[in-house]
Amino acid sequence: MTSNPHAPKQRRPAAARPAPPKARILVVDDHSIVREGLMRVIDTAPDLMVCAQAEDAARALGSVRKAKPDLAVIDLALTGPSGLELIKDLKARHPHLPVLVHSMHDESLYAERCLRAGAKGYVMKQAPTERLLQGIRSVLQGEIFLSEGLTKQLLRRLASGPQAAAPGGNPADRLSDRELEVFELLGRGRSTKEIAAALHLSDKTIQTHREHIKEKLGLPSAVTLVRRAVQWVELQQ
Repeated sequence: MTSNPHAPKQRRPAAARPAPPKARILVVDDHSIVREGLMRVIDTAPDLMVCAQAEDAARALGSVRKAKPDLAVIDLALTGPSGLELIKDLKARHPHLPVLVHSMHDESLYAERCLRAGAKGYVMKQAPTERLLQGIRSVLQGEIFLSEGLTKQLLRRLASGPQAAAPGGNPADRLSDRELEVFELLGRGRSTKEIAAALHLSDKTIQTHREHIKEKLGLPSAVTLVRRAVQWVELQQ
C-alpha cells in the first residue's frame, strides 16, 4: 500500500518539558514533632523539598555543608546555641544562604534582631502553613518577608530616627542579643547554672550578664531582676 504524498503530515507530539528542580530546604527545630510537621508541609508543595533536618546549631552547620540547601528555616529556641546565634554563624560561613525564622517568639521583639543577624524573613508558628510557604518562596526570590504590621512598625521607627529607650519601656530594646536570652531564661525560672548549661557558657559569664542587665534596666537587686524578667515573659505569652 503506497502512502499519499499529498496527505497532511501528522505532527509528532511535543516532548514534555522537564519540571524545574525543587528548591532544597533545611529545617532546624529542636522538637522532632515540629520538624516532621514542617517536612510534610514543605514536601507537599510542588516546588519545594526538604533536603535535610537538624535539631541544633552544630547539626545544622553540618547539614549545610553536606546537603547544600537553597534556604534554611530556623527556630530561635534551640538546644545549645540559640537560633539567633546560628543565624549569625551562617551569615559568616555561608553568606549567600537565605534564612527564614519560624518561631513562637513574638515577632515585634525578635524579628528586627533576626534581620540584623542576617535572616531574610520571620514567620510566627501560630501563622497558617500557607503563610510559611509564602515566606519561603518570597525569601527564595530575594525578598524580605515580614508581617504587614511589623513592616509598618519598622518603617515608622526608621522614619523617626534613632531614639533612646524610655525608662520603664520594653526591656528588650535596651539589651544585647545574649542579654535578652539570659533575661528570658531568668523569666522562665532558670537558675544561673541552668542558663549557663543551656547557653554553653560559664556560670561567671552568666552572672556578668545578669549584672549588666540590672544596670541597663536600673534594677536594684537580683530579686528585682528575676521578678521583672518573670513579668516580662508573662506579658509575651
